[in-house]
Amino acid sequence: MSLWRTKPVSTVHADSGLARTLGTSDLVLLGIGAIIGAGIFVLTGVAAATLAGPAIVVSFIVAGLACTFAALSYAELAAAIGGSGSAYGYAYAGFGELAAWLIGWDLILEYTVAVSAVAVGWSGYVNDVLAAVGLELPAALRHGPHEGGVVDLGAVLVIAVLGATLAIGVRASARFNAAIVLVKLLAIAVFVAAAAGHVEPANWATFAPFGWSGIMAGAALVFFAFIGFDAVSTAADECVDPQRGLPRGIIGSLAVCTLLYVIVAALLTLVAPYTSLNVASPVSTALRNAGVTWAAPIVAAGAIAGLTSVMLVLYYAQTRIFYAMSRDGLLPAPFGEVHPRTRTPVKVIGLAGGVMAAIAGFVPLGAIAELVNIGTLAAFALVCAGVLGMRVRRPELHRPFRVPGGPTIPVLGVVACVYLMASLPAVTWARFFVWMALGLVVYFAYARSHSRLATDPASS
Repeated sequence: MSLWRTKPVSTVHADSGLARTLGTSDLVLLGIGAIIGAGIFVLTGVAAATLAGPAIVVSFIVAGLACTFAALSYAELAAAIGGSGSAYGYAYAGFGELAAWLIGWDLILEYTVAVSAVAVGWSGYVNDVLAAVGLELPAALRHGPHEGGVVDLGAVLVIAVLGATLAIGVRASARFNAAIVLVKLLAIAVFVAAAAGHVEPANWATFAPFGWSGIMAGAALVFFAFIGFDAVSTAADECVDPQRGLPRGIIGSLAVCTLLYVIVAALLTLVAPYTSLNVASPVSTALRNAGVTWAAPIVAAGAIAGLTSVMLVLYYAQTRIFYAMSRDGLLPAPFGEVHPRTRTPVKVIGLAGGVMAAIAGFVPLGAIAELVNIGTLAAFALVCAGVLGMRVRRPELHRPFRVPGGPTIPVLGVVACVYLMASLPAVTWARFFVWMALGLVVYFAYARSHSRLATDPASS
């Protein structure tokens, strides 16, 4: 049966029709672009105030460690297998079509909801800036119907602009991302320099007010801040040297971002009491309360830039996974077509952008955003397990990068991801199972019979 058949590694490396233009530095910047955003500018304060206190620093270390296990596993599979589709592609080669479909279905939801959620946050920041200069939009254009408005216009427009950027070409998108990354790194540097002179050690007098359970709940929440490094692996078909560049891009971007998260979390909770950080813009608010008013606008600009790059890279990753699944016959064939001039999947970009803009502009996101975390953790656990499975099934496979320590790190990755998943609310699990059940219906109603493994024996 096709659902149990795996995709041959030799077919993963076949020409996709996409342009190979991305180098290692581009991949590192893509990773930083996807990771540094809402986590450092918003979630740090919320998690500190409501869950972990100053021990949010430990929460970031725990979440970063779990991601490191997964990142090393991603790096091994990316180097050995390559191909577009992130965890989807690895599952196809290691576990078979049904597992690949479910993880791809999971990742489509993950990235779609993540972009929509970040777009709403971006719109809020921009509206605050417009209000400060007397150009505030009418309330009807700042909120969706669920909040008494008509549409969140800013969220819709930013998704449309990013979609147009992606459609132009991956080289232009990478340059745009690099420029934005530099802006937000500058903003973080300004915060560090400004906050260093206003540290109050007394703010750490009660370091872990909510205990270990609070630290772990904080880790489960700030895990959202780390999603995105896996988006680097979706760029395999557009990478000049994927077997060398992907591992470096994945591990390099995660290392840089984890260090920045820990530094900012430590300074933020030393500059301001953790109880004061449950606000929409905790970083700039903490600086203003400390009397450093000159730095607050720079940090706000960095936050807007950070959210922009997060959306761009996650939007990019979503379209590449959708494109890969279409090329494999699991989704309609027109979405597997590449524009002859730009060499980008324009139809996928348009469809995804329309759905994300509709969600961001009109639909209340609420707790559905937690699906991003559980979906990401499920994907990471599968990738870690995939390393173990591929070592048993394909020991002869050339591995330019190999996770050190034998099976220890992949096993720790599975355990850490499952442990964090267990920290999420039951309602999140219920929504996750509903989405996956819907995926099974779509698979057996359409994808299974249209799969290339089922219809083209030469591809198996």
